[in-house]
Amino acid sequence: MSNESTRFDRIPADDAEREALDDPEMATREEVLAFWEDRYGVPPETFEEYTFWERGSGKIWVFRGDAPSPVDIEGLGMTFLRTRQEHWKPTTDAVQRFGRHATEQVIHLDGDQATAFVAGEDQEIPEWDGDWGYLIVTHDLTGEPEPLGVGLYLHDELRSQIPKGRRREL
Repeated sequence: MSNESTRFDRIPADDAEREALDDPEMATREEVLAFWEDRYGVPPETFEEYTFWERGSGKIWVFRGDAPSPVDIEGLGMTFLRTRQEHWKPTTDAVQRFGRHATEQVIHLDGDQATAFVAGEDQEIPEWDGDWGYLIVTHDLTGEPEPLGVGLYLHDELRSQIPKGRRREL
């Protein structure tokens, strides 16, 4: 069974369920939870009330609640994660919703850096001492760090992953 771009299929709970579906490429719930915990320190309990769905190839959506699977509808919850590529990538929506639970791979920006980031600009940030790859980018709003989105950090450079339609000049 391969996932179709016109319907949502609930992702399998684990390897055994994935084997039964005969789709070795499909991510499992177990893998999605492990990714968020291992990479970002987000506890699996954060997603206890949520189900995960694939629509198309490797586009994972998150939905608070449950629904029959498969389901032929245009939207279900929000986009969450891209999995069928070399490195899994969380979406801006997922980071803005769940990123406040992260304790790992979180880069905090000052005002000027945050302004450049939400405008979609790449910037040199050599002081980051964490891992390379996709990071959760935060900035203080109302005195608390708030997730702005996803950044890709490579070679001392933070590359904004804010979608073009959501970029803002502040």
